[in-house]
Amino acid sequence: MTLQQGKQVWDSVLGTLQLQITRPSYETWLKDTVGIGYRDGEFVIGTPSAFVAEMLEQRMYSLISQAMERVTSDRIALRFEVVQAQIGSNGSGSFESRYSEPASPTANGSRGNGVDAGGTSFPDPEYRTAPLNPRYTFDTFIVGKSNELAHAAAKAVADKPGMVYNPLVMYSDAGLGKTHLLHAIGSQVRSSGLSLIYATTEEFTNEYIKAIREGKTEEFRNRYRGIDILLLDDIQFLIGKEQTQEGFFHSFNALHMASRQIVITSDRPVTALTLLEERVSSRLAGGLVVDIQSPDLETRLAILRAKVELIGHPIASDVLGFLSERVYKNIRELEGTLNRVVAYAQLTQSPVTLELVKRITDEMAPIEAGARVSDQVILDAVASYYGVSTDELKGRKRDKKTALARQVCMYLLRDVAHLGLTAIGRILGGKDHTTVHYGCERIASQVNTDARLRRSIIDLRDSLAHA
Repeated sequence: MTLQQGKQVWDSVLGTLQLQITRPSYETWLKDTVGIGYRDGEFVIGTPSAFVAEMLEQRMYSLISQAMERVTSDRIALRFEVVQAQIGSNGSGSFESRYSEPASPTANGSRGNGVDAGGTSFPDPEYRTAPLNPRYTFDTFIVGKSNELAHAAAKAVADKPGMVYNPLVMYSDAGLGKTHLLHAIGSQVRSSGLSLIYATTEEFTNEYIKAIREGKTEEFRNRYRGIDILLLDDIQFLIGKEQTQEGFFHSFNALHMASRQIVITSDRPVTALTLLEERVSSRLAGGLVVDIQSPDLETRLAILRAKVELIGHPIASDVLGFLSERVYKNIRELEGTLNRVVAYAQLTQSPVTLELVKRITDEMAPIEAGARVSDQVILDAVASYYGVSTDELKGRKRDKKTALARQVCMYLLRDVAHLGLTAIGRILGGKDHTTVHYGCERIASQVNTDARLRRSIIDLRDSLAHA
């Protein structure tokens, strides 16, 4: 197995694990790991530290092993190793680390991540700022109706940092591209010689606490206020951290008053960050706030085609079309499913056929949100979401709201509970299978073009996952 294949297998495993564990756990323990490949009968997984390796070995081995078995259809021994940063071309004897990047001089003398524009000496923190992913650029970002405003705003900020849309706040559910745009902005401004810090809010918090504990708050302030652009990911994690919000507020004000660019991402609108201090949330709301919706069918298909070209593994158009229709929640899940298909085909030396893809996606169904919920739970969830009764769903009422709710219910009973048309018709008061088929197909078609309906389906699936 080549290094590129090892990476693809591990990316598929990560895609599976993301559906099974909480986001904080994934971000903490798995996000910065890398698949190296087989060695001495074991699959080697690179980790950024001995602590992470030990944690994965002792606490998450069984879960990871099961995910690996789903991807490869084989039980494989795992080994976790701390790897040193190596930057090289994929598959040429070294691997591209996702958690390291060499500091390179910029035109104004700063060293990029982690050093301010004036070269202020600041010890590398225990939780250092994250690097920019070289794959996340504007050139590799697929633009569609769901993200065109966010893309245009990010490009404008990168072209004229500090002059337009300051601050820029981008929000969306996980896996829709806001971090990609954040990295793209960073890559462009860094190439123009400007200094920046890209950090997750968790890293900002840990660094701030460390500075307080070691009496280095002045150095911390100089570090964050002496840069040209601050890129801060997942601002929602400031909620409940009053002391860190204090540090962020003053750094924000200093940068903003100096016309330095601030770009922030969140998993929810600023108005929904109700537990942030009002002075912080008001500062965020004072700039441009843009959202990213789930991608429509055309965008999903374009993403898959771009990914296939990058992987270099040819896949037929009908297969890509099926995947783009089947997986619509977010880009990360879409790419993870494609990685799993390609990895399976390479490991078994099988062609990527439509039948193979259908089998693999069907095997994934039990671990998807809501796969084991009962028909009554789905009925109750849809009725509550649309403000109708379950009796109305089963009845003959045909007003616009009830008809839509009934068809959404049909769609979810088929897509989530995997019931047949006759069974669905029986559950909904004796509807014939032709009516059910029409309702399911109508929602399946509109979910690819109607952003509001797509949002409703995603919300309902998420609620069923916790039912």
